[in-house]
Amino acid sequence: MDNNLVFVVSNTDPKTFTIEATHEIKEQPLANVVAMIPGKSKKDEYVVFSGHYDHLGVRKPVDGDSIYNGANDDAAGTTAMIMLAKYFKALGNNERTILFAAFTAEEIGGFGSRYFSQQLDPEKVVAMFNIEMIGTDSKWGKNSAYITGYEKTDMGTMLQKNLEGSGFTFYPDPYPQQQLFYRSDNATLARLGVPAHTISTSKMDNEPNYHKMSDEVETLDLENMTEIIKAIAISSTSIIAGKETPSRVKVEELR
Repeated sequence: MDNNLVFVVSNTDPKTFTIEATHEIKEQPLANVVAMIPGKSKKDEYVVFSGHYDHLGVRKPVDGDSIYNGANDDAAGTTAMIMLAKYFKALGNNERTILFAAFTAEEIGGFGSRYFSQQLDPEKVVAMFNIEMIGTDSKWGKNSAYITGYEKTDMGTMLQKNLEGSGFTFYPDPYPQQQLFYRSDNATLARLGVPAHTISTSKMDNEPNYHKMSDEVETLDLENMTEIIKAIAISSTSIIAGKETPSRVKVEELR
């Protein structure tokens, strides 16, 4: 184990210690699932909708349940991505190309989105809507969600303008101390300058099912979740149509 140190704490005088350690490493194939609706007049400009389909897997049983289903984190976001794909496919009028990505390995370091970002030119990505944990109402109640890194581009204000009169509101992230902008799959593309943000309703200061086996579908507010998906669809229309382009992230200002 080169370049690793082991410290031994003892109440005896220092002596020579011999430590043997073994570690088994297994390779496990991982895969993103990505779909595309080609654009009409602006095929080389991409809009990305994403969510992650992995969670924490199978662990020690609690009350007979050993599966971390991750209904809110992030089957809710993946569901939104699929519904948006169906919606825009049915419309069939997108001028820009739309990519729909279900990422793997978000929970262990964002490896899926990191790989995805290496497969395309970030300069051609005009916007990324990453959707994470929208299965409960936000701190403002129903018909609302927040956008991480709201102040880093003008995308949030653009989306809110498109929702005027709808009764739905996109707010700036109310939990800046949690650094959520850097903790989800939007982060990799954002670091490359893409206006990439996560849309969420998670109350991070009061999230009883976060990373627990209790994150089950029964805890989701499906009606409110539907309204959030509708809001994303409506608010993104001008970007999909190629009529508006969000400002880029200033990479030099990121931590």
